[in-house]
Amino acid sequence: MSSTSEVTIGGLVGTRWKPALSVDVTDGIAVITFDLPNESVNKLTRAVKDEFVALVTRLERDMTVHGAVLISGKPDVWIAGADIEEFLQLKTAADAERLSRDGQMLLDSLERLRVPIVAAIHGACLGGGLETALACRYRIGTDHPKTILGLPEVQLGLIPGAGGTQRLPRRIGLTDALDLILTGKHVRARKALQLGLIDELVHPSILRSIAIQRAREVAEGRRKSESHRGGVKGVLLDGNPAGRAVVLRKAREQTMTKSRGHYPALIAAIDVVRAGYERGIAHGYREESRRFGEMAMTDVSRQLIFLFFATNELKKDPGVDPSQYPELPVSSFEPLPVEKIAIIGAGFMGAGIASIAVQHGSLVRLKDADHARVAKGYAAVRDVLKERLTKKQITRIQYSDYMALLGGTVDYSGFGNVDLVIEAVFEDLAVKHQVLREAEAAINPSAIFASNTSTIPINLIAQASSRPERVLGMHFFSPVHKMPLVEVITTAETHPQVTATAVAYAKKLGKTVIVVNDGPGFYVNRILSPYINEAGILLDQGVAVDIIDRALVDFGFPVGPITLIDEVGLDVAAKAGKIMADAFPDRMQPAKSLQAVVAAGRYGRKSQKGFYTYDKEGTKGEVDPSVYTLFLAPGSIPVVKTIAPVTAPETPIIPEMPAIQVQQRTVLAMLNEAARCLSDGIIKSARDGDVGAVFGIGFPPFRGGPFRYMDSLGIQIVVQRLEDLNARFPGRFEPAELLLEMARRRQVFYPDERS
Repeated sequence: MSSTSEVTIGGLVGTRWKPALSVDVTDGIAVITFDLPNESVNKLTRAVKDEFVALVTRLERDMTVHGAVLISGKPDVWIAGADIEEFLQLKTAADAERLSRDGQMLLDSLERLRVPIVAAIHGACLGGGLETALACRYRIGTDHPKTILGLPEVQLGLIPGAGGTQRLPRRIGLTDALDLILTGKHVRARKALQLGLIDELVHPSILRSIAIQRAREVAEGRRKSESHRGGVKGVLLDGNPAGRAVVLRKAREQTMTKSRGHYPALIAAIDVVRAGYERGIAHGYREESRRFGEMAMTDVSRQLIFLFFATNELKKDPGVDPSQYPELPVSSFEPLPVEKIAIIGAGFMGAGIASIAVQHGSLVRLKDADHARVAKGYAAVRDVLKERLTKKQITRIQYSDYMALLGGTVDYSGFGNVDLVIEAVFEDLAVKHQVLREAEAAINPSAIFASNTSTIPINLIAQASSRPERVLGMHFFSPVHKMPLVEVITTAETHPQVTATAVAYAKKLGKTVIVVNDGPGFYVNRILSPYINEAGILLDQGVAVDIIDRALVDFGFPVGPITLIDEVGLDVAAKAGKIMADAFPDRMQPAKSLQAVVAAGRYGRKSQKGFYTYDKEGTKGEVDPSVYTLFLAPGSIPVVKTIAPVTAPETPIIPEMPAIQVQQRTVLAMLNEAARCLSDGIIKSARDGDVGAVFGIGFPPFRGGPFRYMDSLGIQIVVQRLEDLNARFPGRFEPAELLLEMARRRQVFYPDERS
């Protein structure tokens, strides 16, 4: 063989089929380039695995090859992981177990290969990608923000299935490995170097040349990869069975506390890691395959994989359907460029939007009524960026560059050349009308005006506009830098290009976007309102705050409804509640308890007094027992167990309401309203409704969303439970007509998933 040769693996290159792996051999070093045809990312498909098998066989036999480099042909992706589409084809646990075992055998052959392989990693190295890298003899990563490493399988209700649960702890130590496996989080290359996930960090421009050099050095025995054990503490814990038992027991306890047992893959991962330590790595691999097969068949995995595909579909959804506007040219659906934006209102929401806008390269003009408010908003943006700087998520230069994009003003100077105005002022229609008129007088006629209102219908706001076709809603969620959803709200007059531009810009900010039609509360807050109201009515009836919150956290929400409104602000919740009550007086009248607490000047965390106690830093404490006196008669006040005196025999003990009753009353109210939103045309599809609820209000992801959850329960059962509740509490639980019709016809929201 000559000193330089080029081959492809898997078959001939042709018009019908092109291989993913190509090999260039120079001076005994094979550079394997992975470039999956017709895909933006590299995935480990069945066909790719077959190519890898052929490659391993060839390298094992070709004695002219002494070392190899595995590099990506994609710009910013090394290997993104397994092909999730193939998971949908798995019909039984045995099928999934076999898939896992095949992956293990492939990577085992890669690891044992006569020819050492160096993983030259630039871009995303996730899931099966990281498992592939761990099977290589040496790993190099680029010092670049696009280079991230992780095992996100638990986010799909799965566990790593190609040896990750066994190789990772032995590579970086048990504690750090469990952290990566159980959170599914990504780490940047510099952190990966500290952990021992990679052996070396280089500039992207020299990745290939350094990797070739390292492959030769590893082949000649002059360099090898060193395992990390998490420092002295890691050695003490990982190095003996007693230490490992402590780590694994604590991990299990913490996981059960946080997940409340809703995510079985987390416990399965811990069990599989333990199995490998207690009975050897071969047994660990067998357990990994077996438990991977079990997890792949769980309803939790099915729901999480649905959300994965749904969010990916929304990333490709432009937000407008040209077929709905046959009279308009194609150019009317192309989003306009947005380079400079203005934000009116420098409060919590306005500053939050500014903080993410500058991080995505937008020039931002932040306006408020006086310099003090502008300064406070500026400081809030600075705090968000400083937090990222402290966590080393951005560099000091990036921090300075982002802050340089932000400017403040108390008038409309600088508004003349903005592409988009986002209004984030107080929820008062008259104030919003005034701001809209003033802004339109200052901005270019082609600029877009978006309101961040959470409940006021956009068509009411647009009544003050001279250009209503350029007005729409962009509803961000709090805190903006953490919450992934944006609702783009359109009216009958909103031009499709305005919609497309708002959707494209929200995506540029890294958000998941659903387009909804106009109406009070839009979608997310409309389905949240009856849920919060019912929690308030339970308070009116003497159910304890912590009983309500605990029941809904146990159901799967990140926080309970009372904690939620304490965090958002009880005054804000009351304002929104009034708007919703005016719109839907038959079923959304606000609870007396919420009104009484607001009337007493308790606004939640921001006033350090609400349903809960707060310290000076705003950290939440226990339920404030004095709050009950504001809305309950003395004999109806629930006993606060942690505060009530031990000797109080005269205090009547009020029976606790079972959690299932609390859950049914609050959650069924939400499900019913979601069905109404679909039949009213507020949302376009059940998919949008499910994604909106999960990402907007924290509906339990493992349940898939309101519509998927109703399918799981059965529409007939949902209707029956609503009718039972409506008999007890007339008006609030009248089943939506859509649900009644679906129950009669035995229909579901996702018919394609039913055999």
